[in-house]
Amino acid sequence: MAFEAENLVRIGGGSGRALWYYTTTEAQTAIRVEDYFLPAINMINKNDVIICVTATGGTPVVSHAYCNENDGTTIDIVNGVAITNTDGD
Repeated sequence: MAFEAENLVRIGGGSGRALWYYTTTEAQTAIRVEDYFLPAINMINKNDVIICVTATGGTPVVSHAYCNENDGTTIDIVNGVAITNTDGD
C-alpha cells in the first residue's frame, strides 16, 4: 500500500514542532522507510512527532516516531518506539 493523506492528522504543536497522528493497516516496518511520507513532505517538518497506529496481522500497534530527515526532496522517520499493550487485569 501507499501513504494515505486522509489518515494523517495534525493534532497539535508549538515551539516550532508539530504532533501528528497517522493510521494505516500497514505494518510499522512499511511506513518507516525513506520517502513513505513523501506526499506530505511540505507538511511534516524535521523533528515533528508522529503517533503511528499501524497493524500487523490485524492487530493494532501504536508507536511514537519522529521525522529525522526532511530536506525538501527526501523525508524519513525513525523506526519508532512501540507502546506496550500489556493489560494486567
